[in-house]
Amino acid sequence: MTVLDRRRCGILLHPTSLPGPHGSGDFGPAAFHFIDWLHAAGQTVWQMLPLNPIGPGNSPYASVSAFAGSPLLVALEPLVAKGWLAPVGAVEAAQFSARQVDFDRVTRFRMAALRAAAEGFFARAGDADRDAFAAYCAEHAHWLDDYALFMAIDEATRASASGFAPWTHWPAPLARREPRALAAARRHHARAIDFWCFCQWCFDSQWQAVRRYAAERGVLLVGDLPIFVAHHSADCWTRPELYRLDAEFEPTVVAGVPPDYFSATGQRWGNPLYDWDAMQRDGYAWWIARVRRQLQLADWLRVDHFRGFAACWEIPADAETAVDGRWVPSPGAELFEALQAALGRLPLIAEDLGVITPDVEALRDRFGLPGMRILQFAFGADADNGYLPHNFVPNTCAYTGTHDNDTFAGWWRAASARERAFAAAYLGCDGEGAHWAAIRAVSQSVARLAVFPLQDVLGLDGEHRMNTPGQGQAWAWRFGWDMVGPDAGRRLGQISAACGRAPLARLELPMG
Repeated sequence: MTVLDRRRCGILLHPTSLPGPHGSGDFGPAAFHFIDWLHAAGQTVWQMLPLNPIGPGNSPYASVSAFAGSPLLVALEPLVAKGWLAPVGAVEAAQFSARQVDFDRVTRFRMAALRAAAEGFFARAGDADRDAFAAYCAEHAHWLDDYALFMAIDEATRASASGFAPWTHWPAPLARREPRALAAARRHHARAIDFWCFCQWCFDSQWQAVRRYAAERGVLLVGDLPIFVAHHSADCWTRPELYRLDAEFEPTVVAGVPPDYFSATGQRWGNPLYDWDAMQRDGYAWWIARVRRQLQLADWLRVDHFRGFAACWEIPADAETAVDGRWVPSPGAELFEALQAALGRLPLIAEDLGVITPDVEALRDRFGLPGMRILQFAFGADADNGYLPHNFVPNTCAYTGTHDNDTFAGWWRAASARERAFAAAYLGCDGEGAHWAAIRAVSQSVARLAVFPLQDVLGLDGEHRMNTPGQGQAWAWRFGWDMVGPDAGRRLGQISAACGRAPLARLELPMG
C-alpha cells in the first residue's frame, strides 16, 4: 500500500505538540488518542517532523544522529507501569505549560526520569525485557554503538568543561577515533553507554506500538528525512571522510539556501556538505542504511530540501550569511538508483520548494516521486501559479501550509491587500472561515494527498505557528483537547468525504 494509491488526507502534527502531563508530547496515551481522532475524522495520514534528537535551537533538523530517536519522545507512563520508574507527582507535573514546550526545563526533567528508569531496568527487569533489550542492541549495533559512545563522551565532556565542546575539541585520540582511545572510552563510559542504548530501545519499542495501532486503524505515518546532518553529530564523528572537512575536521563549506521567500539574506544552516565522491566509492552505503532505518519508523518519508540532491547551495564556512554561496552539483539520479536497487520502490515525497530548476523536476519525475504544493504560495502572482489548486497534478501532496509557514489564519491577516483579494475571490470567502475554505480547496484538487497542519483545522492564528525559518527558537507549540472540541473533526470528515478522501458515510446523508 502506498500513500498515493488513492485519494487521501491527513494532518501535519509533530508528536511534541501532543497533550500530556510531562511538559511535551510523546508516545504516551495522547498519541493513541490522536490516532483515534484521525480515524474518526476520516483522516488516513499522520505526517510529522523528524523524530531524531533535537539540536541547536531545539530543531529536529539539526540532530546529533541521523539514526537515533529523540529521548524526549519516550513516554514515562509505560516505564512506571513496568516498575522501573516511580510515578510522577502532581506537583512535579504542574510545573509545565500545556500550550508551550519549555525545552530547557522539559529536557532536564525527562532525562532525569529516563536515568531513574534505566537504573530501575538494569536492577529489576525480568528476563524477557533483558532479552528484548539485548536483541535490540545487537540488531542496531551498526549505528547504536557509535551513537551511544558519542553521547557518553559528549556528556562527560560537557560536565568536565562546564559547557558544550564540539567533538573536534575532544582529546585528539578520541576526535581521531584511535582504536585504543575508543576501547578505553567504552570501558570508562560503559554505564553511560548502557543508558543511551536503553533510551533508544524505549523509543523504538514505544514507537512501534504507536505504529501498529495506526496501521490497525488505517492511518499511514509519514516521517521526515532532513537532507543534511549536524557537524556535532555521531554521524560526522564516526565517518568524517564522508564530509567536506579540513585537517582539523572543521567544515570548509556549509549548507543553506540562497535569498528566498523566507529571508532576504538566505538561510545559512551551517551543516557540513557531503563529500559525494567519497560516498559514491562505497555505493552510497551510509545513505542506504539511513533510509532503511527511517523506513523502519514510517510508511513514507518526506525528503526535506529535495532540490539539494540535484545541486546544493555551497556557502564558505567563514561566511556569516548565505548570500555568497553558489550552486554545486549533487549526485542526483545515481544516488536514488543505488537506494532503489537496495530498498526497492522508494516511498518518498519530494519537498520540491524554493528555487526549483528543470533538473530538479526531472529528478523527481524520473523516480515518480510526488512533489509538494503549498496553498499559501498561490496568491502572489496570477492564475498560472503552480500552487493554485486548479494547476495541481495528481502525483502531488498538497498543503494549506507546512511547519515553516504561518497558520492560514495568520497568513490571511499578514497578506497584502492584493493577495487577500485574490484569495477571497478564489476561495469564495472573506477572512471569517478562510481556513475552512482553504482546506476545502486543497481537498477538492486532483492532488492524491491533502495534508493540513492541525492549527489550520482549528483555525488558529499566527501565535500558534510551529516555526519561523531563520529566527532561532521555535518548535514549542502544543495543543489541548479542549481546543479541538467535537466540531473540527466532524467538519473535516465531511469535507474529506465529499471530496472522495474519506468514506461517504462521513457525510451522514439522509436515506432515500
